[in-house]
Amino acid sequence: MSDRADARGPVSRRRRTTISGAAAAAAAGGGGAATGRQATGSKVHDAGDKPRQHPAKSKTEDEVQGHAGDSRDVSRQHSPRKETSAAEDINERLSCHVLQESLLSSASGYSNYRGILNWCVVMLVLSNARLFLENIIKYGILVDPIQVVSLFLKDPYSWPAACLIIASNVFILAALYTERRLAVGTISKTTGLILHVINLTSLLIVPSATVLLLTSITPVGGVLSLGVYTVLLLKLYSYQDTNRWCREIRQAKAKRLTRSYSCPSVAQSNGSAVHTHVSYPGNLTHRDMYYFVFAPTLCYQLNFPRSPRIRKRFLMRRLFEMLFFMQLLVGLIQQWMVPTIQNSMKPFQEMDFSRMVERLLKLAVPNHLIWLIFFYWFFHSSMNFVAELMQFGDREFYRDWWNSETVTYFWSNWNIPVHKWCLRHFYKPMLRKGVNKFLAQTAVFLVSAFFHEYLMSVPLKMFRCWAFMGMMAQVPLAWFVGRFLNGIYGNAAVWISLIIGQPVAVLMYVHDYYVIHYDSST
Repeated sequence: MSDRADARGPVSRRRRTTISGAAAAAAAGGGGAATGRQATGSKVHDAGDKPRQHPAKSKTEDEVQGHAGDSRDVSRQHSPRKETSAAEDINERLSCHVLQESLLSSASGYSNYRGILNWCVVMLVLSNARLFLENIIKYGILVDPIQVVSLFLKDPYSWPAACLIIASNVFILAALYTERRLAVGTISKTTGLILHVINLTSLLIVPSATVLLLTSITPVGGVLSLGVYTVLLLKLYSYQDTNRWCREIRQAKAKRLTRSYSCPSVAQSNGSAVHTHVSYPGNLTHRDMYYFVFAPTLCYQLNFPRSPRIRKRFLMRRLFEMLFFMQLLVGLIQQWMVPTIQNSMKPFQEMDFSRMVERLLKLAVPNHLIWLIFFYWFFHSSMNFVAELMQFGDREFYRDWWNSETVTYFWSNWNIPVHKWCLRHFYKPMLRKGVNKFLAQTAVFLVSAFFHEYLMSVPLKMFRCWAFMGMMAQVPLAWFVGRFLNGIYGNAAVWISLIIGQPVAVLMYVHDYYVIHYDSST
């Protein structure tokens, strides 16, 4: 029985020590008292004593005591946290208000309005869908591809606009050969300047006279051909200007400028073209000239940035966008704009002011939508397609004009090729000559107004100066917005001028064209 008690005693003590630290301490004390009780012959095995002949078991009890002490320390550490969380819970029950601003207040600093922006897009789509359905119900399907062809050609066997564009090669080669003669010194500087002036002036006079005299050229064909000649005029001016700077540098025995050939060489490595560098006058070649003519830029320079290879997937995406948005533009013009413009003629003839305003606002929506689609089609899809095909590296054709808070910022960022040309060849040269900054900006708007009117009046064969006045009105508008409107108010003013200003000019020209060509005949 004593043996069974000895065997059972340690087990029972181990069970008690795992329950509480006090039981472990009692078991340790009981082990010392057990020796004395064994000497007197007392049976104290059931009291929880521990014999001396089990040192390993004594070590286990010490470890249990250490763990029990650690658990007491942890319980002491967690008790303040529980008290703090309980206090916070009570405070939350007693107080639920803090000092704060409403989200729509400007003092709140809140700026995440993505949901509201999505709502605006949904409302815009739904409202335009209603207008589109109303247009279909009222007029039916008006999209006619054959009518598009008739806008460019009156006679399918006569292509005057295309022939006029092909004839522009004469002016391109004239500029190239003039620069070659100037480079080798066979003609003087004054003679070269006179030849360039004659060539550039002819680029304005010859196409405009052809469009005005030939009755077989349609207004759309006239706009297209005159647009090509206007772009060519700006390019050739930059070409002669840059080569003149090169001659001045060469004559001054300064450091020669090097550039890569405009077209990649035959040798290629891993899909990247190896470009050979040349110096002036090695750039005066047909290949160089025609690369610049077709490149999506108006500014000639001696070192064009080049992309390493042609990305075929990127090229196909841009081509698909070009074709899709071209069809969309034609469909929207025929289905939406043409009926609205036709219905606007009677209020303008009767000078019914309220109906005129209503027609203007009704035309503003499709006109602005078509303008936005045209911007993406031309400045993103088309120009990136040409740039990728020609490995032209500078793809900054526009900046964030939609964030414009001033009128000048808009005109400086929505058409980067024209802005660079004006800055490089017109605005900065005037500043270097001591012209006032405001006068230089006004002169830039004056030149822009001239070309806008040139591209409208000559193809329509009437001179009303609506585009010229609209562009010159940007000067006082830019001063007013920059002076009195800031931030979102300036941005709103820019958007209003774009949405309302363009339909006014469109209605003015269409009304006058209708009166001259149709009303007088009836």
